[in-house]
Amino acid sequence: MSIFNRKKVSLQKLITEVFTNNPQKTYNYKQMSSALGISKQSEKQKINQLLYDLHDTEFVIETERGKFKLNTRSGFITGTLEKQGVKMYLRPDDGGDLVFIPDTKLRHAMSNDRVKVFPYARRKGFPPEGEVIEITHHERDTFVGILAVTKYHAFVMVENKALPNDIFIPLEKLNGGQDKQKVIVKIMEWPDKSRHPVGEILEVLGDKGENNAEMHAILAEFGLPFRYPEEIEAEAEKISDAISKNEISRRLDCRNITTFTIDPRDAKDFDDALSLRKLDNGNWEAGVHIADVTHYVKPQDIIDKEAESRATSVYLVDRTVPMLPERLSNGICSLRPNEEKLCYSVMFELNDNADIIKYNITHAVIRSDRRFTYEEAQQIIETGKGDFAEEVLTLNKLAKKLRDKRFVDGAIAFERVEVRFEIDEKGKPVSVFFKEAKDSNKLVEEFMLLANKTVAVHIGKPAKGQKPKTFVYRIHDVPNPDKMQNFSEFIKRFGYKIKTTGRNSDVSSSINRLLDEVQGKKEQNLIETIAIRAMAKAIYSTKNIGHYGLAFDYYTHFTSPIRRYPDMMVHRLLDRYIAEGKTANADEYEEKCEHSSNMEQLAANAERASIKYKQVEFIKERLGQVFDGVISGVTEWGVYVEIIQNKCEGMVPIRDMGGDYYVFDEKNYCLIGQRTRKRFSLGDPITIKVARANLDKRQLDFVLV
Repeated sequence: MSIFNRKKVSLQKLITEVFTNNPQKTYNYKQMSSALGISKQSEKQKINQLLYDLHDTEFVIETERGKFKLNTRSGFITGTLEKQGVKMYLRPDDGGDLVFIPDTKLRHAMSNDRVKVFPYARRKGFPPEGEVIEITHHERDTFVGILAVTKYHAFVMVENKALPNDIFIPLEKLNGGQDKQKVIVKIMEWPDKSRHPVGEILEVLGDKGENNAEMHAILAEFGLPFRYPEEIEAEAEKISDAISKNEISRRLDCRNITTFTIDPRDAKDFDDALSLRKLDNGNWEAGVHIADVTHYVKPQDIIDKEAESRATSVYLVDRTVPMLPERLSNGICSLRPNEEKLCYSVMFELNDNADIIKYNITHAVIRSDRRFTYEEAQQIIETGKGDFAEEVLTLNKLAKKLRDKRFVDGAIAFERVEVRFEIDEKGKPVSVFFKEAKDSNKLVEEFMLLANKTVAVHIGKPAKGQKPKTFVYRIHDVPNPDKMQNFSEFIKRFGYKIKTTGRNSDVSSSINRLLDEVQGKKEQNLIETIAIRAMAKAIYSTKNIGHYGLAFDYYTHFTSPIRRYPDMMVHRLLDRYIAEGKTANADEYEEKCEHSSNMEQLAANAERASIKYKQVEFIKERLGQVFDGVISGVTEWGVYVEIIQNKCEGMVPIRDMGGDYYVFDEKNYCLIGQRTRKRFSLGDPITIKVARANLDKRQLDFVLV
């Protein structure tokens, strides 16, 4: 930039500051020159030109010939900060363009904070830019980090990338914290001219590297609770598990029908059971029985308020953090075998083709005859032998027919392999295994889907002449066309094709064919991951748009009230409408839906973080070992590699690639060596050696072999 242009830019900045500090005043070029202390005629002429430049960008308005005033729309913009890569942007509330905020102009604001921003005059060819003038709401003020204590001072080194600065802790605010411990810290103040905020230790989680401390740190990092308040557990203890004869008399009695649960081997909260019996007309009565949580948890009592706040149970690698107190989740409400339990049930009459002849949504009482693990139920399906084999095999046969119908209607078969760990008594991972959905999992899934869909249709599809009532739906939008096109371009490099336009059922059938084709291939996990990213996220809403992935016009969550608050809302709305109550307040329920969707996302993020931690911990014991992998991501700073054997992912930093200067080709997902022309492309097979394992950052570094 020439000296003249530099002067022009700095002069423009001075002019914008005058307007900003005096938003009601009007200036011509002489008055602006005077305000800036400029007397040279040549400089005054530059100011006159700059005033018209600012007018062209709509930063100022011309009130009369040659006189200018700050354009109040440009005076400030409110919105939310979001980080993209290493840069921070404002997403304006009014839907305008993203505004770049330089680090030096953030005024200590962080990602997701609500702020008021002053926009600079827009320069031709440059994106909008501005500076934070006020933080109206901090998204968070508590963080997790590692405490460093010396004789004279202490700092917390924060693990959240949203806060790049360490937090200074006065020695009297340590709350018993010691050097190298994991802690939760709260920012108390952040002086304008200080690089470091000042905080105090709220809670000491334990020693760095100790399993409980690390798992609690992950939960705290995402703002999730890691223990249950004692007063709420005490309240739960007061709830009686006795079922009166009067209560049984008001319910459908299913205690003499063959009933069982099928759950993961380590599950304790059994919130769904299946029953089956043959009817005199030759059809089948299949019952989906769901724990009647709302019989015990009353609206707005302290247990309900805590459940609503949590919105979901959280499943980390080695533990479940329940939404409800354990007395309810693992005791009173859990459909344990040989115990009478209260349920909200959907009873289906099905023929041999799994067509629904009729259904009944009702409160019931059951007594489960058997608790199956998925493995035990799978053994019966594969051998035809075992407890209640006839019922299990019949339900499996019906489930397969229900599943086939879904796919004919356009459902998508996303069945990702899940990474699981065998963990020793200290929480250390000793081996990795992959959890795949087999027929026993699909059997349960189909009947839960059927119950959820039936309940949603029952309430959501009103009789002729009636208006639909407020309800909680689980919705899934159609894929974004641009994302689908990008996905289509990406899979071409592997020799695959998909349909991206046309009827929904045609597109979903095309995706299903692709998912079948990649089964067992080295690129399977990569393509499945990117396919899921191309899809919209399923969320909760009172505004029904159907569920694209399941190909259902109406869908809700009814079958897991022990671990999901939306299911509790659905149970209560069902009761209300069955009793012919008025429609619920849509705005109130939409707010609850939004909260539940947000909490679900946080829980998923925490679960992923716990898996990543265990992967790094597992690989840390294998430093120097060589593995075959596949390139799972390409960035300007290196390539991500997923180890085929255990699905652990790490990075080969560009600085360690050596021997050449590599350039990132964003369009073709590859790095290209400028001298050798060697390419590292997404999906390429690659052999790596484990170089570094950083547990604090949950990060693996590999080097090329």
